[in-house]
Amino acid sequence: MPNAGKSTLFKALTKNKVDIAAYPFTTIKPNLGIVAVPDKRLEKVAEIIKPEKTTPTIIEFIDIAGLVKGAHLGQGLGNQFLAQIRTCSAILEVVRGFNKADVEHVEGDINPERDAEIIKLELLMKDLETLEAILVRLEKESKTKDKKIIGQIELFKRIKDWVSKERLIIELDLKSEERLEIKEYQFLTDKPIIYILNTNQDKTFSLKAEHLTLNLKLEEEISDLSEEEQKELGTNPMLDQLIIACYNTLGLITFFTVAGGKETRAWTIKKGSKAPEAGGCVHSDFQDKFIKAEVISWNKLVEAGNWHKARELGWLKTAGHDYLVEDGDVIEFKI
Repeated sequence: MPNAGKSTLFKALTKNKVDIAAYPFTTIKPNLGIVAVPDKRLEKVAEIIKPEKTTPTIIEFIDIAGLVKGAHLGQGLGNQFLAQIRTCSAILEVVRGFNKADVEHVEGDINPERDAEIIKLELLMKDLETLEAILVRLEKESKTKDKKIIGQIELFKRIKDWVSKERLIIELDLKSEERLEIKEYQFLTDKPIIYILNTNQDKTFSLKAEHLTLNLKLEEEISDLSEEEQKELGTNPMLDQLIIACYNTLGLITFFTVAGGKETRAWTIKKGSKAPEAGGCVHSDFQDKFIKAEVISWNKLVEAGNWHKARELGWLKTAGHDYLVEDGDVIEFKI
């Protein structure tokens, strides 16, 4: 919702300058920011490879306008907001849990449970609107008696019935092929939601849903410090935990490449990806012309001290087309 701390979080995460104010709808156009995923393993691998360049993997965050009651009907900047999050992989929802007299709350008082429920309902209502439009189109096409279309109608009616009961699509038990069927529609309640309860020193407010509790104003102040200043204060930003939580929620893992010693780099793939798919992240040739890969876990490479020694010790394994990449693998592709 407006004034929950979204832009404060975005600034702390990305260190990008954004407008932050004590009144609603300061953010009109979305702010875009790229954030490096903190990973000590990459640092350890880089220490032994000593590359010219080290490149972490990243997450893109989009800071959007606050959502108010009636957003699905166009209240506030609702329709803009809802369009902007369709292409996102997950929703990071900031819920206000701080009391500050000079920061307005659009509902008049602080109530995290109510606010979270308002957002949930707005997302559901927008999905319901989308489902109704899909069904109108399919009903027209069903006159052809096409079995595929009739099957789609049954599927979308089932989803509509579920959403009508104020249940999120992501919680509906769908087969993998049904999930693929609905993927193109980018339903808002089919995305995982990570809740952040934004508090200050006041611990009065709580949230029933699983959430991270952060003091975003404090995190913003910490992010303004240099790395040296943070180390001196012994500060370990909670934001690192948040970034990793986003990564884990999306079912992503990290693998590394060392590019012959020139660049040590982290890459993002879906858990369960095979070696050629991982190669495709690096370069399309590594997928299209894949022959095999040499793989070692990051900790075994660090233990060996270098790639050559790992080969001598027999710790490099040969991976074929069906090899499932594991989190923390260091891979060299052969084409």
